[in-house]
Amino acid sequence: MRLKHKVSIVTGAAQGIGLATALKFAEEGATVVVCDLRPEGVDAAVALVRARGAQVMGFALNVTDRPALDAMAAAVKERHGSIDVLVNNAGITKDARLQKMTLEQFDAVIDVNLRGVFHATQAVLPTMVSQGSGVILNASSVVGIYGNFGQTNYAASKFGVIGFTKTWSRELGPKGIRVNAVAPGFVETPILATIPDKVLQHMREQVPLHRLGKPEEIANVYAFLASDEASYINGAVIEVSGGMTV
Repeated sequence: MRLKHKVSIVTGAAQGIGLATALKFAEEGATVVVCDLRPEGVDAAVALVRARGAQVMGFALNVTDRPALDAMAAAVKERHGSIDVLVNNAGITKDARLQKMTLEQFDAVIDVNLRGVFHATQAVLPTMVSQGSGVILNASSVVGIYGNFGQTNYAASKFGVIGFTKTWSRELGPKGIRVNAVAPGFVETPILATIPDKVLQHMREQVPLHRLGKPEEIANVYAFLASDEASYINGAVIEVSGGMTV
């Protein structure tokens, strides 16, 4: 098992890519810390992770709430003695064209997708620095690389996450901490639930594999990057999109 005994925190872990990542990490032997906004979602995810035989903790919190993140990191450190991996997966969308996007829509996405990554990473950093090791994995998106119609706020946040990744890999690499980002393409998650079938079909046609990605396919990449097999990968942005940008 590639992640045996690695204490791993996953934000936004109650559904979609976050849940798939928590379950994959459990199968790889990690101790999993499930973080999400909804208590019922956290409880369900914890039960699924535990069913795979992993040690697990659950926290219902908002990644924009810095005191809650600090308390979570302290509790994890106290119980397990280390924090080895942080997957900054939590994210939201509030789409609108630039002319119609409200300040509330813009601010909400930036707060969760960008400031939330900053807060969560700062919360775990003292532990990682003191132990001289750690892995931080940030969720970007192909939208953060190439942009997308109607997603000014989302594209800005995901492009910003790439900036975090590049900067932190330089700052933290000498301290034994690797920082990488994953940029998924179109993935079958609850975020796509409201999209009409006609639009989904067009999305599939844009991908050379002629299908959307599965959350497990993103989770597999996170598991590799979190493992010692990726020990010389730092500051990378790995696109997992089925070739949609070729």
